[in-house]
Amino acid sequence: MLSISPARTSSALLVVAGVLWGTGGLAGAVLQSSAGLSPVAVAAYRLLVGGVLAAVVVVATGQAHLLWPARRRLVVAGLLLAEFQAAYQVAVAQISVSLATLVTIGCVPVFVAGVTACRDRRLPAGRTLAAIAASLVGLALLSGGPSDVGFAQTVSGIVMSLLAGAGFAALTLLTVEPAVTSVALLLGGVILVPFALVPGMALPMTLDVLWLVAFLGVVPTAVAYGAYFLGLRHAHPTAAALATMLEPLTATALAVTLHGETLTAAGVAGAALIAAALAIAA
Repeated sequence: MLSISPARTSSALLVVAGVLWGTGGLAGAVLQSSAGLSPVAVAAYRLLVGGVLAAVVVVATGQAHLLWPARRRLVVAGLLLAEFQAAYQVAVAQISVSLATLVTIGCVPVFVAGVTACRDRRLPAGRTLAAIAASLVGLALLSGGPSDVGFAQTVSGIVMSLLAGAGFAALTLLTVEPAVTSVALLLGGVILVPFALVPGMALPMTLDVLWLVAFLGVVPTAVAYGAYFLGLRHAHPTAAALATMLEPLTATALAVTLHGETLTAAGVAGAALIAAALAIAA
């Protein structure tokens, strides 16, 4: 019988997080166009709704006492979440959901592996390097630059994606407790509110818009972040960062299934490479 070890449980939680995150970019883009919101407002709503739900769970499960001793990490995590989500939503608005997600997630394992190598003063294991290389090649094959976006806007969108990836990599290396991360979601949303109020945060009170806000806050935010940071407890940061490759893979699958987009032969090969990278990392 297959034993359920802490490592296996962590791997399963990281997979769940990656898949759920894959729904967030598309939902955020649809919300932005449906409600006429700015990218920062979408990020603020995502963190606020997800943060409120996650904070309620923390209080209900008696974990509030963990917050004060970790108050410095709480503030840092809140700032990183605000920066990551805002930069990512801006990138989505400037280029596309697929390309912004691919660049953001693709650079995370590289940043994490680089910082870890400098900290430990040794190169990552050969298997880890092979997984990173396979995943990056897979992402390159899976992606396709938008044809209707100018060069300057494309460069700006990619820079914002890299900034988002750097913020998420730093959050991964911070390895805070799940309870702290849960409240940090709410703090990140509060931090973004003043910036979001400038272009406006008014929501049309329609069922489809309210459903999108609820979905964005609950599924790819509260649940996904909770699963990710629970999984981090028994996983190496680089392996955890590689697990996030499931996000662009899921996003592409949703685009093909729900929006009628086609996947080229190169895209299929890229998806296979990402799956192989995850298998190598595991």
